[in-house]
Amino acid sequence: MLAVVKIGSQQFTVKNEQTLYIPHVEGKAGDKIEFDNVLLVNNEGQLSTGGALKAKIKAEIVDQVKGDKVIAFKMKRRKGFRKKHGHRTHYTKIKIESIA
Repeated sequence: MLAVVKIGSQQFTVKNEQTLYIPHVEGKAGDKIEFDNVLLVNNEGQLSTGGALKAKIKAEIVDQVKGDKVIAFKMKRRKGFRKKHGHRTHYTKIKIESIA
């Protein structure tokens, strides 16, 4: 079974027992979360889409992690202006338990 779900402002293709990194969601490791903004479900070749779709995706939070450091460096030549700062984006690692 395969589904397309919208989490935050991104769309993800998910399968049962899959782990993926999504934008930060509040919760601790072991907490259960549920997504109901499912856009498409492929159940052995039968596609279901649209507003009549009542699918829900159940997942478990595995960990709260940070992404790689991104450096933003600004410089204006011959002016002596240099500015360097960076950030690490927060992600939530989840494991898909079921698509119902």
